[in-house]
Amino acid sequence: MQRVLIVDDEPAIVAAVRERLERDGLAVLAAESGERALAIVAEGPPDLILLDVGLPGMDGFELLRRLRADGLGTPVLLLTARGDENDRVVGIELGADDYVVKP
Repeated sequence: MQRVLIVDDEPAIVAAVRERLERDGLAVLAAESGERALAIVAEGPPDLILLDVGLPGMDGFELLRRLRADGLGTPVLLLTARGDENDRVVGIELGADDYVVKP
């Protein structure tokens, strides 16, 4: 079964995305912080990471930077409320596979 890691500090977002992914037959892991996400990835990389940029402590950009520096090739989709073009460019340059702005 494919595993998806959701990294978001908003419980309602995590719950909504989790429900949809599980309905589609995917196993879902969740982390509310970058630090927790690093710990989960260290246990075994997921098949996909859905990553919010605006996290407490270590933000999503720093988490992505660390994941890529560690050689993680897992696809990362930035799913964030930050829709500024500069943020999009930074995310893609850091190694995100796509950047989606939350409604």
